[in-house]
Amino acid sequence: MKRTKKEIEKFILDFLYKHGDNFIPVEVLSTALNMQKGAHRKQLNKAVHSLIAQNVLRSRNRGNEIKLEQDPDKLVLADGRITFNRFSVGFVKIGDGTTEIRIPRKKTGLALPGDRVTVKVSSDGRTGKQEGKVTGIVSRGGRIYVGTFKKEGKNQLYIQPDEKSAHINFFVLAENTKNAKNNDKVTFELVDWIHPKSLPEARITEVLGPSGSNDAAMLSVLAENQLRSSFPDDVDSFAERVATDIPKSEYKRRLDLRGETVFTIDPEDAKDFDDALNISVLENGNYYLGVHIADVSHYVQPDSILDREAYSRGTSVYLVDRVIPMLPEKLSNGVCSLRPNEEKLTYSCFMEVTPKGKVVRYSVEETIISSSYRLSYEEAQEIIDGKKHDLSEPMRILSEMTRMLTAKRFREGSIDLNTPEPRFELDENGKPLNVYLKKRLIAHRLVEECMLLANKTVALQIEQMRKATGKKASKDLYPFFYRIHDKPDAEKLQNIAETVKPLGISLDVKTDNVKPGQINELLDQIKGKPLEYTVNELVLRSMAKAVYSPKNIGHFGLGFGYYAHFTSPIRRYPDIIVHRLLKNYFFGIPGYSFEELSRFGTDCSEREKMAVTAERDSIKLKQVEFMSERIGMEFNGVISGVTERGLFVNINDLYCEGMVSVSDLKDDYYVYDQKRHCLSGRHGGKTYMLGGDVRVKVINTSIEQRQIDFELA
Repeated sequence: MKRTKKEIEKFILDFLYKHGDNFIPVEVLSTALNMQKGAHRKQLNKAVHSLIAQNVLRSRNRGNEIKLEQDPDKLVLADGRITFNRFSVGFVKIGDGTTEIRIPRKKTGLALPGDRVTVKVSSDGRTGKQEGKVTGIVSRGGRIYVGTFKKEGKNQLYIQPDEKSAHINFFVLAENTKNAKNNDKVTFELVDWIHPKSLPEARITEVLGPSGSNDAAMLSVLAENQLRSSFPDDVDSFAERVATDIPKSEYKRRLDLRGETVFTIDPEDAKDFDDALNISVLENGNYYLGVHIADVSHYVQPDSILDREAYSRGTSVYLVDRVIPMLPEKLSNGVCSLRPNEEKLTYSCFMEVTPKGKVVRYSVEETIISSSYRLSYEEAQEIIDGKKHDLSEPMRILSEMTRMLTAKRFREGSIDLNTPEPRFELDENGKPLNVYLKKRLIAHRLVEECMLLANKTVALQIEQMRKATGKKASKDLYPFFYRIHDKPDAEKLQNIAETVKPLGISLDVKTDNVKPGQINELLDQIKGKPLEYTVNELVLRSMAKAVYSPKNIGHFGLGFGYYAHFTSPIRRYPDIIVHRLLKNYFFGIPGYSFEELSRFGTDCSEREKMAVTAERDSIKLKQVEFMSERIGMEFNGVISGVTERGLFVNINDLYCEGMVSVSDLKDDYYVYDQKRHCLSGRHGGKTYMLGGDVRVKVINTSIEQRQIDFELA
């Protein structure tokens, strides 16, 4: 592959930066960059000589060995995005993201979080470590900032940003306050910043409400993660004009399932029903399952104002006390939602499944349904447990089939993670009265297995379409939008193995070729123990994040070679893309290109990450609010983490985690033992390690920092 001069120079700088102050032979560099021969080697030599001539590199032994020039005025590294910690210290990742440059607070210049900046690097005279200085702003991050509006006197107007948002106060002109009152929570944008010793100028974009109110706190969580709650007026207006009546032409061309017994199973408070089921047993003893999905792509046409807004959001966001939908309510809860006794357009996957779990026949068709029943998970569970109902027989068949599918999936490599899902009982003002863990029902697993099977089947269909052409597979042959999941990091798993080893739990991780069975073996050993949720969470964090891509590598966590998201188009934009591709290919029309799908994959994965972070932030916020009402109270808990800074403790039954600072362990001088993952008293020999039972007192909380502080009781 041909590389530009700029790319080669960037590769050289990134490589040498990782090797510090050492001279590196050019031969080693050429091997590392795979540029040993012919024109590639000439390109490399030319780039090296150019950097030496610019005094960016220093050479010796007639130019055969090189290293970075340490004069900060002569070395400019590649640009990267800047982030800040709570102490206003900046960090810039360069290259492939594995190299991070620390920027002291006095050297961050005019940079704000999310900006793309250029940096110069030098050695800290005291420590000898590399540090950087921001030399310029390549582009502003265009972020939504969140803070508290302050009004002192007549004309002193400024904003104190939240800790996660920015590291410096902003001034604001009276005409740019949007009539915010003192101590209102606001979102704002950057107008300009002239000099590092001045304050940047802001323009308030939205007043969220009084600081400390539930609405302001929740909307702040969204804004911190660059998410919006309301839709632009033109999008709402467009949605209101969407026709609710189904055209006669659709009745003629679609498979009519209005006479079938179709039903939905969703959370009690759900309104966006995007999947429905029906099932029967064939004469040959096989199951015949229909998974019917809201046909959102019929209403959301490519490049319409509705489509562009859905793409910009990427996903619905589920906060503790509200849902921020991807589509306006007219569609998400109305036109598209598979509400009972209403005729709806759907896209259905029909599968004939043997008693051993093999799909022997399937079809994907545009359909019309009328759901007969809307069940909550709790109502479905009652029927599974034996309550008499019109759906007793279909639910019995579904339960039988999905139990078999679950067992088969785990035998074939699916990882059985059991991560906690905290739920809250809130009063009318959003104040948490109680916190508990979501109970996992058979009904949840039943729906999950049906959706997994449909998602897997539509992805396999594309592979079979490619094979049917008889052509050699290529990225341009029916490009598709997969949900992929890479193998976990063996080093991170090894760290988990070392962490749980003192508990008598073994995990054998010696190579990069980690098998799902090894992880399931660990999870089996911890099942039912106090640390079950903690270890499950550690395993989850060690694994790669599932993402969207047209390049299929399979889904490690599920153990599937082919997988896509098809079943939730009301709340996930990738499902709309998959529906469009399947429809286009059915009619022999080209879909999106591989390159377009690559870009969609990057954007959708990033927006999903923002949504997940917002959801977790909202949970942590309510946990902190809950414990703020219990300062001075004592609770039993389990040590869920040990660091040199102290002990993380998870409260039993409540799943609220806080920290006991090592400075608050007054009875001894405690030292962190990295090998044993514990804190040991130097004199008394007392040891605190992962999994230990402790009793703690709540001594402090910070809603702004979403932090809970304990001391041992």
